[in-house]
Amino acid sequence: MLPTDQSDDAAEVRLSFVKSLYLKRGTLFAGMVAHVVTASAIYVRTQDIFYLYCGLAMICIWAARMGKMLAFDRCDTTRFSMQDTVKWERLYVAGPVAGALVLGIMCAYALVVSRDSFAELASVSITLASMISVVGRNFGSRINVDLMILAACLPLLGGFLVLRDPYMVVLALLLLPLFLTTRSMANGVREFLFNTVMAERKTAQLAERFDIALNNMSHGLFMLNGDGQIEVFNNKAREIFRINPALDLRNRSLKLALRMGARNGILPAESLREISSRLENLLKGRERRALIRFADDTWLEFTSRLRGSQGVVLIFEDVSARIRQEEKILQMARYDTLTGLANRSWFSELVAERLSRNEASDQVALAVFDLDDFKHVNDTMGHIAGDRLLAEVAARLDKQQHDDILISRFGGDEFVIFFAEVPNTSRLDALMARITRAMAGPYQIDGHQLHITVSGGVALSPASGAALDGMQIKADLALYDAKRRDKNRWSLFVESMDQKYTERQKLKNDLREAISTESMSIAYQPIFLPDGSRIMGAEALSRWNHPETGPVSPAVYIPLAEEMGIVTDLTRCMINRAIADCVTWPANRFVSVNLSAHDLASTEIIAVVERALARYGLAPERLYLEITESALVDDPRSVRRILETLRGKGITIAIDDFGTGYSSLSYLDMLPLNKVKIDRSFVANITDDRRKLKLLRGVVTLSRELGLDVVIEGVETEAQLAVLLENDCADLIQGFIFGAPMPANAFIELCNRVGSKAASGTVVNVSATTRRG
Repeated sequence: MLPTDQSDDAAEVRLSFVKSLYLKRGTLFAGMVAHVVTASAIYVRTQDIFYLYCGLAMICIWAARMGKMLAFDRCDTTRFSMQDTVKWERLYVAGPVAGALVLGIMCAYALVVSRDSFAELASVSITLASMISVVGRNFGSRINVDLMILAACLPLLGGFLVLRDPYMVVLALLLLPLFLTTRSMANGVREFLFNTVMAERKTAQLAERFDIALNNMSHGLFMLNGDGQIEVFNNKAREIFRINPALDLRNRSLKLALRMGARNGILPAESLREISSRLENLLKGRERRALIRFADDTWLEFTSRLRGSQGVVLIFEDVSARIRQEEKILQMARYDTLTGLANRSWFSELVAERLSRNEASDQVALAVFDLDDFKHVNDTMGHIAGDRLLAEVAARLDKQQHDDILISRFGGDEFVIFFAEVPNTSRLDALMARITRAMAGPYQIDGHQLHITVSGGVALSPASGAALDGMQIKADLALYDAKRRDKNRWSLFVESMDQKYTERQKLKNDLREAISTESMSIAYQPIFLPDGSRIMGAEALSRWNHPETGPVSPAVYIPLAEEMGIVTDLTRCMINRAIADCVTWPANRFVSVNLSAHDLASTEIIAVVERALARYGLAPERLYLEITESALVDDPRSVRRILETLRGKGITIAIDDFGTGYSSLSYLDMLPLNKVKIDRSFVANITDDRRKLKLLRGVVTLSRELGLDVVIEGVETEAQLAVLLENDCADLIQGFIFGAPMPANAFIELCNRVGSKAASGTVVNVSATTRRG
């Protein structure tokens, strides 16, 4: 039988072999005629009717086989399963085996019964001749080969042995190698053909897969022979070069594809020579990779793989999208996304390149501008409106930019301008006036007209010694001077400003040292019940007494700490000192500590508070933490999560300076607050301005409706206190009316004094005894 491999290919090959068994019917008819003629001739010679029966049997067998073949013709072999193939193979076997058996019996009969030399010779000859058909026609079925040989040879073998003639026995034994040889030949032919067909099919499959893979590549491909002629190319190459599908490029030069690309508009005709030269470098192995710009901003990246004397493989792809993406990334890396101006790093490179073209004696300038009161725009109109204003300013500035004037935005509302040619102060005045006019003036933002003024600072330097960082520092100092002098102006850096800068830097170093050594002190401003009968707690306020210059205002050193990034260290010191002091206060007094926006930028503040409470053993309920609206601008959701964690530990959360920002009311609902500290601006004119009182009462009512206690800050006069008491506007009072910030020991003394008088039932004029310390 054929191989029983169940793969689709093996099954198809086996079916083809079975089909071969049912073909060549002319040879089948010729064989039948030869057999009948031989049997008839023997009959004429011997007059033995047995041979006529043999001839008749051959005719019947032939007719039956023809009937099966016609039935096979009517079958739809395209739907054959392996079982159908095996069935028709076995149906075929019966006919040739029956014919071989008739021949074998006729030989045995001639040897044993007839004993006629012609009958013996004729029957043996026709039988052995029929064995040829085993190899030539019936090799397609292993079982057919085996059964035909056995059917023909076994009767003949039996006839030889029955004669008991030693010579006949030798002939009988010689039938065995005949059987094996014939069987081996037939099987060899079948296996050889099977393996050959399978190999061809696999080769065809590999070729088909290669063709599919080649024509579905995202890259174009040209395979060139040693003479530079195209041997193989794929559909992507045809698509990229827009080559007519009907045109076969094989055995054509690569230059033909380039010329067709130029004709079809894929590459400029004037660039054909240059592109051909670059590709020639790839083909000769002088380069391995080349990025070439074609027409319509199309970029192709070529890669070559040399095949020795056999030629080269040229692979290419359209990388236009990647190039555009890289240009976009480069744009993002070099330019400010909001304004489109050069960012700091790219500006530095542009300035360095421009300075390299200056003469050593040339004078250059660096100016720093910012918008006056820009924070007010953000606070009143929102940051989106602020961003739009910055974009409008940048658009005006961009019109002033050319080779000698380079412009950048370093961040916020800070614009930096480099002037490459400033021969004298008159030229500087003209340039600064030009930039100021461009930036200042009216702007239409979200339907509102804003009149913007700008302040600037500028530093001059010889081109030979110009250092961007140093010039920026000096320009910043000049800008600070302009702002100090009522803004809406510009200042030129002078050396006296440098002294101030040096002093400022020293102040920074001293502040860092003071915070790291925890030499800062704390003052406590008491917080009373509205009637002044009891001190409920105090707000901790940092104080710095400089060892050389004396007290430094918090308005000076706190912004410095924020600028230096050490404000969180200051907060940590304040929390530890305040908690340590609060433990020594009379029971149930709380201490309130302010947190900055920097403190709430990460969850580290939670660990700082937890460690301090655990270290000093203070109940969390006695610690209040105050935040301002500025801490919520960047990431209110993150701040909310931090505050919820702190409040969940029993700590009281208060919003400080309430009412000074544009979105305060939304924060009352959004944040996990316990208290609202209303800013002193609500109280300042409360006795004279009834609108202020109504506004205050509304805020207090809203806060209490939300379950929040109200703390009024900045209460300084008896009249203000009387109005607050009359209208029940406060749960707690903080202000000079009851006490100024004081040292820790003075606060403890005040607590004891107020507590003892309250216990004795004495009516205490607290405001008279404690005001301003």
